[in-house]
Amino acid sequence: MPEKSGIFLSMKSTVRIVFFGTPQIALESLKAIVESGYHVAGVVTAPDKPAGRGMKLRASPVKQYAVDRGITVLQPERMSDPAFLAELKGINPDLQIVVAFRMMPQAVWEMPGLGTINLHASLLPQYRGAAPINWAVINGETVTGLTTFFLQHKIDTGNIIYRESLSIGPHETAGELHERMKVAGAALVIRTIDSIISGNVQTINQEDLIDPDIPLKPAPKIYTETCEIDWNMPSADIYNMIRGLSPVPAAFTEIKLNDGTLAAMKIFRAGIENQAPVGYPGMLSTDGRYFLKISASDGDIIIYELQLAGRKPMKTEEFLRGFGRNII
Repeated sequence: MPEKSGIFLSMKSTVRIVFFGTPQIALESLKAIVESGYHVAGVVTAPDKPAGRGMKLRASPVKQYAVDRGITVLQPERMSDPAFLAELKGINPDLQIVVAFRMMPQAVWEMPGLGTINLHASLLPQYRGAAPINWAVINGETVTGLTTFFLQHKIDTGNIIYRESLSIGPHETAGELHERMKVAGAALVIRTIDSIISGNVQTINQEDLIDPDIPLKPAPKIYTETCEIDWNMPSADIYNMIRGLSPVPAAFTEIKLNDGTLAAMKIFRAGIENQAPVGYPGMLSTDGRYFLKISASDGDIIIYELQLAGRKPMKTEEFLRGFGRNII
């Protein structure tokens, strides 16, 4: 095995890796790389952003981890900034790893001699785009996966190194799937790096995996309008939408309060009542104590966990105790 060879062990500690990533799913991979004994010479992450009530600048999880371990951190506003490119070149990367990061120019991804690899949360070429986890659940998929590939010009189209399938539970949310994927993804990143360092890497052209009879499903960025529920849809589609957007950004609808005003309500957990709907699509019904449901085109969606605008997330029973008399 290459892991046991002296040459491999020597390269493992000397190959200079630069890691690109910002959110929690990226942190898991960065930690795995560091803990596997690889030399992370630098980290590129998003600039600090205002957060919390005081809107103080907050570092990304990836930056916090890197700073704690004395790893050089770069936070460019623009990836094409000559000053950033000079700093990156100064780190002299041999290999770059990208997990949940924005698009980068060719000058960045072609810099290291061993290439730049990306971890993508789908079985490419399916679900190319910014939100593959969300869209797989929204579309009711039962299987998804992870892919590592070499970056090239067109987004998510590079030659594939490894793909690994994961099942999606019938009631699993995007958030729950994300938690499983970040662990499995970190392991796949290490497997990929090991193959590259040992010289055993083999790739597959994505075009060879495209079946002309099976349409490619995209995974575009999620916008606010994507999250608003259309109650004219079938209940199964609404249920999958709620799962696929939970916990963030969350599917939402508007409910009417007794004073005639409308309030946005996010829905985090729900179920389907398999019988004829109690009313027209979008009609809300409740006993004011235990249940809250909204009619779809072919059944009712029972709401278990929600958040009214300006309030904390809560279970339906808690919500009804405080607001049950205020909704129509």
